This record gives sequence, structure tokens and C-alpha cells, in this order.
Amino acid sequence: MTQRSLADWLAYLEQLHPSAIDMGLERVAEVAARLGLGRPAKRVVTVTGTNGKGSTCAFLAALLAGRGHKVGIYSSPHLLQYNERVVIDGQMVADDALCRAFSAVEAARGDTSLTYFEMGTLAALWLFEQAELGVAVLEVGLGGRLDAVNLIDADLALITSIGVDHAEWLGDSRESVAREKAGIMRAGRAALCGDPQPPANLLQYANTLGVELSIRGRDFDLAVEGSGWRWSGRSAQGDSLTLDELPLLDLPMENAALALQAFVLLEPQWRIEQVRRALGDTRLVGRLDRRQVQVNGRTLTLLLDVGHNPQASEFLAGRLRQRACAGRRHAGRRYAVFGLLADKDLPGVVQPLLDLVDTWAVAPLPCGRSRAAAELREVLSGFGARSVEAGSVAEALDKQCAQADEQDEILVFGSFYCVAEALAWLARH
Repeated sequence: MTQRSLADWLAYLEQLHPSAIDMGLERVAEVAARLGLGRPAKRVVTVTGTNGKGSTCAFLAALLAGRGHKVGIYSSPHLLQYNERVVIDGQMVADDALCRAFSAVEAARGDTSLTYFEMGTLAALWLFEQAELGVAVLEVGLGGRLDAVNLIDADLALITSIGVDHAEWLGDSRESVAREKAGIMRAGRAALCGDPQPPANLLQYANTLGVELSIRGRDFDLAVEGSGWRWSGRSAQGDSLTLDELPLLDLPMENAALALQAFVLLEPQWRIEQVRRALGDTRLVGRLDRRQVQVNGRTLTLLLDVGHNPQASEFLAGRLRQRACAGRRHAGRRYAVFGLLADKDLPGVVQPLLDLVDTWAVAPLPCGRSRAAAELREVLSGFGARSVEAGSVAEALDKQCAQADEQDEILVFGSFYCVAEALAWLARH
């Protein structure tokens, strides 16, 4: 068992359970008890939300690491390699450590069936406990209440945003989604919400639990001022705080504001210079991720974004317009490379970007849940958008690069799968 490579383990995990998703905590809690899992760190932060989980985790980890804390981040999905999901002290966990963790979970599992994600979650928690972390930042995979990450009672719960996504699991209204995400809150402990207008049922649930819930726009907020931005919030003692002249960021500053509020609750000692440096240095692959590539003697610009629902698409469109107003967008045309999963809201994802893209190249994604390129093109044509079909994301990139000039921009978005394919294409170039 321990001789398996990481690739062998991942292939094995994929066939362990008859379905990729099986919501509920009973099975994973049972195996965790057999494994003897305790707390993954001295302090634990759980992060859920429709969008913005990854950047919020990255900002918070950078802020805490800047104060000397040993931080672990568990996130999903990965883009190029599974190791991206488990990061300790800024470094992805090595293959052999993951194999040891999977072996330990497998030995404790017995005849209990676990999904790929559940096995990965228990392995990450096992590794974190071994690493003697100061803080563990755990990103919820789906929803919150019944997600395997919610096995752990967090000291601080963060909800980034609330929108309709994964409707087959979370319901088709903001209220039903909010109820699932509210499930990460714990009685008598603090929670933060980065959505300035959370549904009433989330507020009622927090009140029932006796949770001290801080909401962006009411208890903490941000304001862009010229070449920087200002954050306002409260300390753990309830004192008002203001941080001025923070650097403008490519990643969502709303998520930076949420992470900052979490940081000051967790860390009473800090210096403004450390905060500015940590925020300014934070990067996240595939989130408003600008790259340059040499193609046939030309330097072309790609913008990669994993956004795959209407809320993420609207944010992306807003950021592109902000860049144009600030004179930071390329003077030329914008070409899109686009793929989408079948369970996503296709019209809702493309509509915010219709007037920002000149030509679309649509492609199927390398998984069984992909929408067909013909379907993508049909919907775009219905909106009057110009588009071409490609057999793969790589082929779509080749098509767009063939007609793009150095002043143009190629936007790659719609899915983690789409961005992962683009990253592999970039590596080959």
C-alpha cells in the first residue's frame, strides 16, 4: 500500500466511491475518529462562499505568515498538480508526504466508503496535525454545512459571497445557498461575511447560535482612494481601526478586506508596513492572472481567470472596465478563449462580457461534464457575438494567438479546467 506513487493513489481514490459527491459528515467523521485526528492547528479558520474563497485564503495566509505564524492552507480544486491543495509554510506538500497521509487514512477507513474529496480532506488534516501549525486555513469544497471540511470546529468562520451555483446540491436561491454556507459557523464563536447583503436567514441563524457576525459594509469595509485604498474595521476588543494607503491589487480587494478583518481578530500585534507588503505580494494562479508568451516572434498577453458563474463573470467584467478607465488595458482588441461545464449558467456567464470581447473561441473541456463547443457558440450567436469553434482549449489558444497583435489581450476563462489547459499550453511555449 505504501509503495504507491501519488499518481497511483489519485487513480485509486477516483474509483473508491460510486459518486464524486456524497454530501454528509457521518462517514468522514467515523474515519476521522478511527484515525485519531485532533485539531489540525492551534487555531482554525474555515472559508466558504460562492466566489473569492481562494484569494481570501491566500491573503489571510500571507498576512499571518508575515507575522511569523506557521500556516497551512487546504484548498480545491487544483490546476496542474494535486499538491497545490495542501500548502504548509508557503510550500506545496511533497508527493511522499501525501502518499503517507493517504496510506494512514486508508488504514483507518476499513470498509467505510469515502469520496475523492473526503479522502483528500482527511489526508490534509492529518498532515496539518503532524506539522504543528499555528493556523490552519481550510477552504470548503462545496456548500459548507455538509462539506467534509466542516468536520472541524473553526475558531473563525468566513463567508466570502453568496450567489447561486451548484444548484443541484445547494438549491436555486440565495436563501438556500446561505443556509448551507452558514453551517460552518459555530455557537458563540466569531464569523465574518464579505457579502454586504446576506440573506435574512443567514443573519437569523447566526443570531440563534449566538455568533458575533461581522458584515462588510456594516462592521468593516474598504474604499478606493486614488492610487490606493483604505480599510476600516474593528479589533478583537471592538475598537475602530483604519488602514490607509494600501496598495491597489489585481486580486479582489473585497476579499482582501475580509481577510484583513480576520487577520486583526487573530493577530493583535502587527505593523502597517507588514500588511502592505503581504497584500501587495499575494498572487494566485488563475485569478486575474496576467501572463506574457512569445508566439511567432510576438509578445502576446494572456489574462487567465477561473471564474465560472455569473457573479464571477460580473466581477471580471467590472475589473476589465476599471482597468480601461485607469488607462491600463491594452489599446487593441480582446479575444476570448472560453469553455464551461454543463451545470453552469451559460447565458449568465457570458452576458457580462459580451461588450468587452471582440471574438470568442469556444472549446470543450477535458472532462465528461463539459458543454459542447457547438452549444457555446449557439448561445453566443444568439447574443450577436462573433465566435469560432475549436476542438480543444489549446487549439482555441492557437487560433486566437494567430490573429492577435502585441497590443491585444487574450482572455481565458470559464472553468478551472479551461485555465489548467491554458497553463499546460503556456508551459509548452
